[in-house]
Amino acid sequence: MIRTPALEFLLWSSIVLGVTMAFQVKVNGANKKCASELQAYKVDAPSYAVVPAGNCQFNDDWSSVPLNKIQQISEDTKLFTFATPDTTKALNLPTCGCMLAQGGSDADGNAFIRPYTPVSTNSMVGEFELMVKIYPDGNLSKHMDGMKVGDSMNFKHIIFNVKKQYPFGVKNVAMLVGGTGITPMVQALHAVLGNPDDKSKVVMLYGSQRSDQILCEEILADWEKKFPDQLTVTHVMSNEPEGSSYSGEKGFINKELISKHFTGPGSDVNIFVCGPPPMYNALCGAREDAEISGVLADMGYSKEEVTKF
Repeated sequence: MIRTPALEFLLWSSIVLGVTMAFQVKVNGANKKCASELQAYKVDAPSYAVVPAGNCQFNDDWSSVPLNKIQQISEDTKLFTFATPDTTKALNLPTCGCMLAQGGSDADGNAFIRPYTPVSTNSMVGEFELMVKIYPDGNLSKHMDGMKVGDSMNFKHIIFNVKKQYPFGVKNVAMLVGGTGITPMVQALHAVLGNPDDKSKVVMLYGSQRSDQILCEEILADWEKKFPDQLTVTHVMSNEPEGSSYSGEKGFINKELISKHFTGPGSDVNIFVCGPPPMYNALCGAREDAEISGVLADMGYSKEEVTKF
């Protein structure tokens, strides 16, 4: 079967529930959390707490740190607060770096490993926050779903985990986001909007399944109001129920929406992409591919203008 961008969008639709932010349902089939038990993730203002690469408390070796707090923020998403190795200091992760988490194991005893980008910044001392979607078939996320306060998890940070270092060096930052791909974008927004000397303009297309499943929605709406000349966010719902009050874009992020909201190739722009694999394949090519393909390539953007997180 030949995979085309159109086919990739169809594939994306089949898993978008697993990458958008819903209200937490236990993977083991337990009852749904009622709305009163959910805790929206809120941040008052962008925090400019940028440090150069090479200063993160985690390095090439695995370090074990305890879990301090768990918050249920959506049907299938939790906020995990872990201690830093040295609790007198900030994590000092470069913007927009990620870390590798290790926990649980398969039948052969091999540990599960997955990259995560904290939603907290280096203004937080002694702790860091991970926003994690609990996937029914996600080995590490299911392991984390079973963790209790006081349990420990291993982390490390390597230079490969820094895809784009702030300052970003362009006038226009464009973001293509799907589901939990919002986490590195929140890191980037903290840096851009929190720095009074940064005049970059940021435009985001954020794909979710339904309008009641958008993570960081309150943060994005608040920051868009506070920084109207710098930040524009457009939500795109792929499976919005009929009769809902939502009146925004529907379907999937595509060439038409990108053309409508983004500046074109050669406009001092860098497009950040983070979401599920079919989203990468359709819009810019697989995450691990150095070259770009898909919609952005067809529109004339170069690989230097696209960053795959």
